[in-house]
Amino acid sequence: MTYSPILAIGTAMFEVTVAIWALRGPGRKPIIRTTSAILLLLAAYQILEVLVCSRAPMAGFMPQMAFIVVTWLPPLGLLLIAQLSPSQSQVNYAISYFMLAVALSIVIWIALDDRFVSDSVCNVVYAKYSTPMPRLQIYSWFYWLGLLGMIVLPVLGARNSEDPDQQRLLRIVLIGSLGFIVPAVITTHFVPPAQGALPSIMCHFALVLAASLARLIVVERRNDEIAAATANVLEEINQPES
Repeated sequence: MTYSPILAIGTAMFEVTVAIWALRGPGRKPIIRTTSAILLLLAAYQILEVLVCSRAPMAGFMPQMAFIVVTWLPPLGLLLIAQLSPSQSQVNYAISYFMLAVALSIVIWIALDDRFVSDSVCNVVYAKYSTPMPRLQIYSWFYWLGLLGMIVLPVLGARNSEDPDQQRLLRIVLIGSLGFIVPAVITTHFVPPAQGALPSIMCHFALVLAASLARLIVVERRNDEIAAATANVLEEINQPES
């Protein structure tokens, strides 16, 4: 069936809009920047998929670029979890930095290996990419470890934290992670035409993650406003009378 870019374009517009909105407002800057980076990478994949499936002359390197873009998503997700988990940030930062270093090496590998993606086939609203062994196996191990971390670490962080705000933010990340990983796996396992299209299907279901990140920004801004108001009240209380 003929590929339609409507879903990808609409999703990209939403993700870019949320990222810009996040960057223009208050909140803890590391969290805002990491969240916006994830959103912009998700949008970049959607745009790249449209270019791949349009079969434009300039689209030759686009399948590799699509893999380069999505390579950064799990490590940045782990970095966001570390930024939201001050009670166990040392371990989480170590994991995220390690995954970012691995991601960098994989990105260099993909950029230099013109056989990393041997073919791409587009169907309705998703794309299938063919990656020969052992490239696919190595990449899959890296990616699934990152996705597993995006599920396990928020659970551990929320359980070990006594801060209700921290717990709430981590639960939002967990819901967003489960909301795109589980449906994508189920779809590619039980819907025959979608088999072999997990990267594309997952990035489309990542609209759930994008919505969760938008919710995270709302909660983060509210917490920031409450903290600022509390600080102002305390400052007024502690201010010596003239």
